Amino acid sequence: MKKLFTSESVSKGHPDKVCDQIADAILDALLKEDPDSRVACEVTAEPGRVHIMGEITSKATVDYKAIAREVIREIGYTDEALGFTDKCEITSTIHKQSPDISMGVDSSYDEKDSSGAGDQGIMFGYAIDESPEEMPLALMLARKLTYALTEKRESGELSYLRPDGKSQVTVEYDGRTVTRIEAVVVSAQHDENVSMEQLRSDIKEKVILATLPKELIDENTKFYINPTGRFVFGGPAADTGLTGRKLIVDTYGSKAHHGGGAFSGKDPSKVDRSAAYALRNIAKSIVRSGIAKEAELQVAYAIGVAKPVSLELDTFGTGKVDEDKILKVVEKHYDLRPDSIINRFELKKPQYLRTAKYGHFGIEDYTWEKVDDSFIEDLKKLF
Repeated sequence: MKKLFTSESVSKGHPDKVCDQIADAILDALLKEDPDSRVACEVTAEPGRVHIMGEITSKATVDYKAIAREVIREIGYTDEALGFTDKCEITSTIHKQSPDISMGVDSSYDEKDSSGAGDQGIMFGYAIDESPEEMPLALMLARKLTYALTEKRESGELSYLRPDGKSQVTVEYDGRTVTRIEAVVVSAQHDENVSMEQLRSDIKEKVILATLPKELIDENTKFYINPTGRFVFGGPAADTGLTGRKLIVDTYGSKAHHGGGAFSGKDPSKVDRSAAYALRNIAKSIVRSGIAKEAELQVAYAIGVAKPVSLELDTFGTGKVDEDKILKVVEKHYDLRPDSIINRFELKKPQYLRTAKYGHFGIEDYTWEKVDDSFIEDLKKLF
C-alpha cells in the first residue's frame, strides 16, 4: 500500500530556535562551572528584545546577557537591517528552584540515597531502520536541507540568504519502504535585492538537488521554493520566538509520539530531557540489533520518585520475538533512575547548545546515540 508522510525542519535562525539556543547556551555555561546546577531556563524573543526567565539554582556565576548576545551573533543576526541583532535589549528574571521540587529531586520518595524525578511526565524514544541514523528518513532529509541553507549562507556561496529558513519533505512509502520524494518545500529568508527567479533557481540547484538523494527524485516530484514570494522580514523581528515550540522538529518529525515536555534549557535532572535521551538509546540499539525494524518506548515517572512507574515497548509488528521478552533484556541492561541515566550518558557535561540547532537525535557523537554492544548481543540471543 502506498502512502505519503511529511516532516519539517527549521534553521538555527528561526525565532523559536534562537530561544532554544540561548537557553541551552546558558545551561552549558552553568554546567561548566557547576555540574550540579539545576536549570529550567525559558527565553522569548521579539523585535529588538530578548527576555530570559526561569528557575536556576547554581554555584556558577555567568553573564546571561553576554551569552545571549554571543548566540545571536553566531547565528548571524548582526545587521541592523534585519530588525533583530546582538545589540537588542535583553532582560532577565531568574529565581531559584522551588524548595518543594528540590526536596523531591535531592532525595527520592522510594530510595533515599537516589535522586527523584524532577517532575511527573511521560517520555518516548524511537528508532526505525529506514536511514543510516535509524531515524525517520523524511525528517533527516528536511534537516539536511536547512543545514545546507545555513552552510550556503555562512560560506558566502549564497550571500543574499539571511538566517531564518524552513524546509519540508514529503516521502512516498510502498509498504514500509520509501520509494520516492513526493514534494519539497523550502522557505529561505533573503536580502531584498535578490530576484525570486535567481533565488528559486539557486535553492533548487545548489540546495535541494545537491542535497537530496537523486534516486528518490523523479519527474513528478514537486518543488515549492518561497511559495509566498518575498521572505525579507524574518526571525524574531517578524515572529515572536519561544523555547520549546519545536518539539517535533527536535525529535522524530511526527513519526513517533512525544510526551509533551520540551528539552532545551533543562538540566538532566529533568527527566523530560534525560529519560528521552535514554529511551532513544534503547530504541536505536533494538533496531541496530535486527530484532525489530522499528521500536518506540514509553516511560513514565512520578515527581520525586526514582524508579519509573511504567515502561512499555511497541515494535509495530516488526519484532522477531514478543515485546515482553525484549523488555526483560532492557531491564537487565538499563537502570532508568535519573542518577543512573545521568551517569551513564555523561549528561552533566556542557554539550547542549548543539542539540538546540539541528535536533537532539540522529547525530552520531552524542553519548546517547552510541549503541550498547552488550545489550545488542543479548538481544541477538533471542532470535
